[in-house]
Amino acid sequence: MTQTQSAPPATLAAPPQGAAGQAPNARSAGPRGAVAQWFEGTPGRMRAFLILAAAMSVVFGLAAAQGFSQSDGSLERAQANTAQLVRIQAIHTNLVSANADATNAFLVGGLEPPGQRAHFVNSLAAAAGLIADAASAQPADREVLGALNKTLVTYEGLIEQARANNRQGLPIGSQYLKDANSVLQEDSLPLVKALVEANEQRVDTEFDGIGKGTIWILAGGILSLVIFAITLRWLARRTHRYLNVPIAAGAALVLLTTVIGGVALASASGTAKDTRNAEYERTLALSRARIAAYDARSNESLTLIARGSGDAFDKAYTAAAAEVDNQLGKSSGTTDGLQDAWADYKRVHGKVREADTSGNWDGAVAMAVGDPKAADNSAKTFGAFDTASTEQLTASSDAVSSELSDARDGLPPIGWLGVPIGIVAALLVAWGMSQRLEEYR
Repeated sequence: MTQTQSAPPATLAAPPQGAAGQAPNARSAGPRGAVAQWFEGTPGRMRAFLILAAAMSVVFGLAAAQGFSQSDGSLERAQANTAQLVRIQAIHTNLVSANADATNAFLVGGLEPPGQRAHFVNSLAAAAGLIADAASAQPADREVLGALNKTLVTYEGLIEQARANNRQGLPIGSQYLKDANSVLQEDSLPLVKALVEANEQRVDTEFDGIGKGTIWILAGGILSLVIFAITLRWLARRTHRYLNVPIAAGAALVLLTTVIGGVALASASGTAKDTRNAEYERTLALSRARIAAYDARSNESLTLIARGSGDAFDKAYTAAAAEVDNQLGKSSGTTDGLQDAWADYKRVHGKVREADTSGNWDGAVAMAVGDPKAADNSAKTFGAFDTASTEQLTASSDAVSSELSDARDGLPPIGWLGVPIGIVAALLVAWGMSQRLEEYR
């Protein structure tokens, strides 16, 4: 019986040999291996530095563009919001001015002086026009401005009722006048004050944001220059060539942009800060002084209308006059002429009160309404203050707008050149590094 032998076990196939008879390197298999091999050795590190420095150049360009865009936008918005704030305060001034005319005219009885009546009408018309302008300029204020406009319709209606009854000598006219004054003080002016507060906050926010643009360009520039310095130092140690001209040119471009941009933004921020601390604060102080002055003028008339029972109005006058003094003291650029004009008005007011308290009501009214026969004229002295304060307020508000506009115009066009500058710096890095990579081919 023959036995059959089993076949020997099959051997595993030998792995394929490479060109040199060696197995292929496992690290080179697949995309990851190819990427790792691309960054191996000195050429690989050169590529890594190239990518890092080029990417940082582009980031610098974006940071520079962002910094200039932020500062320019903040300057523009600060200018617009300051104009809106002046507009709102002008509404406030026109309302208290109209109220001062209405209360003072009530002392005359019958038909009030045509000039005073015209001033009342013009003040209300100016307030209505400014409300429309303000609603168009700042959408966020439209709802409150709409509510304000409705209160003015009520106020004007009550004033007309007061005038009609006063012309007929009916005592109820004074009640209509008090009701109109209450609508103004309790309904209209709180809305105006809310608008003033909101716009002051917007202005402060934009002024604070102007200097933040400098942070963007300085942070981006310093970080980019650090990367460039590390790259150049590494190249010098590896290649024993102490200067790579294209990369050094890229670093110089970043440095120049950082210096020019930083100085320009710092200058704009400094100008804005000076404007904020000088002309802007002066504008606010003058606006508040005018508002308080008209309030004082109204209370002077209301005290006389009350005929011996106007202590509350007299106290309100005292508070308003003190506010005028306070605000004029804050306005560092106020001329002595404005201070003197206000002092003249207060002097005549003192005589008005002296005549009233001594029982000479007719003499007090004559001085208050500006009767030509009176030795002292409250209307004339207040008019002089009104004219002088109007001129100074116009000059200071124009100065704010002009200085902020000049600060914007002084900015170099890095806002739209920032990204191209970053790209040019990146291309210079690529050019300089490619010269060294060629030596390893």
